[in-house]
Amino acid sequence: MRQPSFGIIIPARYGSTRFPGKPLALIGGKPMILRTIEAALNCNPTAGVVVATDDERIAEVAQTLVQVVFTDSHLPSGTDRISAALSQLKWDYDVVVNLQGDEPFIAVEQVQSLVNAFTNPGVHIATLKKKMGPSDDIGNPNFVKVVSDAFGKALYFSRSVIPYNRGNTENTYFKHIGMYAFLPHVLAEITQIPESMLEKTEVLEQLRWLENGYTIQTIETDFHSPAIDTPEDLIRAEDYLKTF
Repeated sequence: MRQPSFGIIIPARYGSTRFPGKPLALIGGKPMILRTIEAALNCNPTAGVVVATDDERIAEVAQTLVQVVFTDSHLPSGTDRISAALSQLKWDYDVVVNLQGDEPFIAVEQVQSLVNAFTNPGVHIATLKKKMGPSDDIGNPNFVKVVSDAFGKALYFSRSVIPYNRGNTENTYFKHIGMYAFLPHVLAEITQIPESMLEKTEVLEQLRWLENGYTIQTIETDFHSPAIDTPEDLIRAEDYLKTF
């Protein structure tokens, strides 16, 4: 079976509540959005890389390397932003990868494993998970957990500890890593579905997709680069860059 063709769209907005201007923050003297773009280009996407943004400052930096598509500043999520960008592009490819603008250290193998999931015709959406170790704070609600079936299909995502270990037996917990790949028509569909009850409860948009019958294939990875959500996280990113 041939490998699916794919393109990467990077949603990047300036007005982050916790970290305004985050895509332009410097890591090793280079704007984070440029490092993310370079990582995406290393994945050799069939359709190339596009940045979807609502901000001229981000566009000015990004367009030195790739195409930029402007999207509405009021879109509620990165998923909505890449869907809006895709509607403006003349792409005819099998898979669309959503790579967040704050993922400058993404591994090529992670993107390829997401795309390869679509050799299975039953997959609508693919995402990543990583086994949690003893040093991970499993109870931290900022770490989203995922439970999958025997075939890797997601059963549920939660900020709570799932599964609940009532019997005190040994169990493996998985952290969800929020990188996604979509069939293009599925991406268009899920952004038109109203916010769901479970989504509102956990504040996790992927629960809307599960509630509406879409299949989310989880792929296990051993790699997880540091999340950059606050200015303080830049210190860890600088340290990580020295080992990357």
